[in-house]
Amino acid sequence: MQEYNAKDIQVLKGLEAVRRRPGMYIGSTDSKGLMHMVREVVDNSVDEVLAGFCDRIEVTLHRDGSISVLDNGRGIPVDLHPDQGRPALEVVMTTLHAGGKFKKGSYKISGGLHGVGVSAVNALSEWCFVEVYRDGKIYRQSYRRGVPEGDMEVVGATDGQGTLVRFKPDPDIFGNAKVSFEDVSRMLREQAFLNKGVSFIVRDERTDREEVFRYEGGIVEFVEFLDENRRPLHRPPIYIFGRKDEVEVEIALQYSDSYSENIYSYVNNVHTAEGGTHLVGFKTALTRTLNQYGKANGLLKDGGLSGEDVREGLTAVISVKVPDPQFEGQTKTKLGNSEVRGIVDSIFGERLAEFLEENPDVARAIITKAMEAARAREAARKARELTRRKSALDNASLPGKLADCSVRDPSRTEIFLVEGDSAAGSAKQGRDRRFQAILPLWGKPLNAEKARVDRVLKNDKLQPVIAALGIGVGEGCDISKLRYGKVIIMADADIDGSHIRALILTFFFRYMRPLIERGFVYIAQPPLYLIKKGRVERYAYSEEEKERILEELGDDRGVTIQRYKGLGEMNPEQLWRTTMNPETRVLRQVVLEDGIEADRIVTMLLGDEVEPRRKFIEENAKFADLDIV
Repeated sequence: MQEYNAKDIQVLKGLEAVRRRPGMYIGSTDSKGLMHMVREVVDNSVDEVLAGFCDRIEVTLHRDGSISVLDNGRGIPVDLHPDQGRPALEVVMTTLHAGGKFKKGSYKISGGLHGVGVSAVNALSEWCFVEVYRDGKIYRQSYRRGVPEGDMEVVGATDGQGTLVRFKPDPDIFGNAKVSFEDVSRMLREQAFLNKGVSFIVRDERTDREEVFRYEGGIVEFVEFLDENRRPLHRPPIYIFGRKDEVEVEIALQYSDSYSENIYSYVNNVHTAEGGTHLVGFKTALTRTLNQYGKANGLLKDGGLSGEDVREGLTAVISVKVPDPQFEGQTKTKLGNSEVRGIVDSIFGERLAEFLEENPDVARAIITKAMEAARAREAARKARELTRRKSALDNASLPGKLADCSVRDPSRTEIFLVEGDSAAGSAKQGRDRRFQAILPLWGKPLNAEKARVDRVLKNDKLQPVIAALGIGVGEGCDISKLRYGKVIIMADADIDGSHIRALILTFFFRYMRPLIERGFVYIAQPPLYLIKKGRVERYAYSEEEKERILEELGDDRGVTIQRYKGLGEMNPEQLWRTTMNPETRVLRQVVLEDGIEADRIVTMLLGDEVEPRRKFIEENAKFADLDIV
């Protein structure tokens, strides 16, 4: 038996733990992890904004692959730390859980509370240096993989104040991953909306691009931006502000004639993707206040409106500032402070009631919209009941055309949603029936962007998909009931196939969003060409790959090229080998990287407003063949 004693226990000192397990601190070591590093540094600058000492933040993507963040805040302290005996700058940059956010008074409001941000960035950088501008001097210290290369020095004089952090991500950890201009732009634009009157600049030296974001209207402009491709029921958005027990509440909301709800919540400028007590308080007050107004003014006679009813067509941004926020984990995706729920509820409920009384036309439009949603919800309930009764009578709840698999463990199974009966026939013959299920799609599915849930449930193109997946739709969507570990859309590589993929993905995004958020949806990649020369057969999945294969084959004599116009042209063996065999196929996972941008694009391309779609086509037609429905 191998010995195991005290000498086998390894203690990682300083920032060694960060370099050994980077995923624990920044999530991953790909481009997402790099963006997390940028965000950590920017968050420190934004905390200076929240403290009232900063109104300009600049992010630069340098040609050498390094990234710098410059602000005009107070500058990181540079005097000696009383306990460590080293300059505070060095302590902050090289010590986990060191920062000004732990001591009450240093930062009344802060998003970064764990003290691992900038030190983790330093540890994961090939090199890093910080310049601090304060007290008329420029202080500088450099680091290599988290270790100081020398003492902090005074390198010049200055009339300004602030902090510059420049770091080069370590290629030993991140490989060739890069930060994109677009990702940084989206992050800074969001922060500019949340911090009105503050300038956020991003520059890319690699492409000479620059964007400046500054919004004097704050989250009101944020809501207008989110609803840019929709038809609002009222203008401008409703704006509510209040403060109680040191908690600051800021809310902007607007209703449109769309059928989806889009609510974004923030705590101390941190996006709380999973919501929390502030979101609960908002939803509770919204439902209660609209019901009270509707009943008091004779608009509601039979029963009341549900939360789902009053949120149809709603776009809202909830931003709260909390002195001591309790987040769930380092990712800060959910607020847990119980007192914030009551504060948001009382402030928002009271101010919304006042607005409705003062704006009866807007109030009537909102209540009418919610009543229409209630009628649709009741129709959807009846449709579900009818489906359940029919299933019970038929003794089978699965669609008749579904060729199911024999394995029942969802983690080991996958379902192909296949365009057309011909391709589905080949897929059924070529599949591995143990773990692969096949469901044919016939005709173009309903455009879910323009449909309420009752129409979705009644649509004969979508009903089989809903039944096969088993998770329900809308508010009743329960991802734990998913019958397959992968949902794979397999459509032709032509315009019609693109339409079907877009419509199915829109349906998932609007009514089964957890499918996409949890990474269950994939796009199959069938080949475009079969290239033969003698006994050699090669498949090409793009024009570039076709040209490369032809070059590799050399002499064109004896070469034949077959262009696949549809999946149905492949026999079962070919379809299995090229598109379905897990050992040889190519799948593209559908990932939701930016919910805000995804919502805007889906609404623009598939919504009712024609002008934004026309503008998009005019600007992008030169890049691709577009055929937007």
